[in-house]
Amino acid sequence: MQTRARFFPTLAVLLSLPGAAPAQMAAVDTAPLAFHGFRAGAPLSEIAEQVARLDGGRLRCERAKVDRRVTECRGLLTAPEMGGPVELWVSAVDSVSSVLTLSAEVAGDQLDAWRRDLEKNYGRVGARVQGPQWMMQWVRQNRMIRLTWRVEAASKVASVSLVDGRVLDAWGKERARRAARSS
Repeated sequence: MQTRARFFPTLAVLLSLPGAAPAQMAAVDTAPLAFHGFRAGAPLSEIAEQVARLDGGRLRCERAKVDRRVTECRGLLTAPEMGGPVELWVSAVDSVSSVLTLSAEVAGDQLDAWRRDLEKNYGRVGARVQGPQWMMQWVRQNRMIRLTWRVEAASKVASVSLVDGRVLDAWGKERARRAARSS
């Protein structure tokens, strides 16, 4: 599946980029990190409801073969409020999202709208560049939201990733405990 092949390299890049400088304080610093109703650490049922609410679509999910606690989900949103078609990828542990990414080919005004929305909610941060890719990042309460964009051929590709560190940390600790018990 081409989407899956693009997701994992993108995830690797997201997780390998250095952290951005702390965001300036936003009006409400305790707000959960969210983008167009999708939030870090949301249950899969909530994400599926948001997909249906935005455009009547549905989320397609499959359990991982190696670790049955992990579920990988995909969807395609055509919500006008997001500026056009947007691909959705979710990796969940025990039905709670650990990484959720919204990605699309974007026009300049669509990318600007995504950036303005994030800055309005979480404060201004400087953009960082690594090779051909630009990134802005906000972190709150062990959760992260990252806006990433790059130019590919004649188009601009942007993504917003929501990562819940608490879900990933708990999953990693449980995997380590299971590995220690089986040794």
